Amino acid sequence: MERHHPRRWLAAFVLFPCLAGPALAEPAIEVFTTAGAPAVNVPSGVAVIELDASGRLDAELSQDLPADPELAEAMMRERMATPEWQETADRYADSYLGLARAWQLGIEKVPAVVIDGRYVIYGQPDVAAVLREAERLMGQGGRR
Repeated sequence: MERHHPRRWLAAFVLFPCLAGPALAEPAIEVFTTAGAPAVNVPSGVAVIELDASGRLDAELSQDLPADPELAEAMMRERMATPEWQETADRYADSYLGLARAWQLGIEKVPAVVIDGRYVIYGQPDVAAVLREAERLMGQGGRR
């Protein structure tokens, strides 16, 4: 019977986080904004959530609808039967997930940049500048 050495396992568990370092240490960044307050200099891979997207989508969909409710319903049913409707439904789902996330985080105004779901920086549309400042401040506090 082969015996496993606890020290080898311990070394593997201790070294793995060190070797994976930067990949595990990357902060999760979320940007909350509206069409009227666009974010700039957003690094690739950063989630940008436009909180007014669902309202804009509502306006887009209702733009050509007739005033008669029955005719409007019939027209919407036709639209919903098209292959393109799934993309529209996905856009709705994404926009409402973004609203729910903003509510969950307690976002009060835009633009807002959220780091690791804990730190919120309001009022700065330049995301790269926010991240540089956050890194500087976290470095002063002994973090990183």
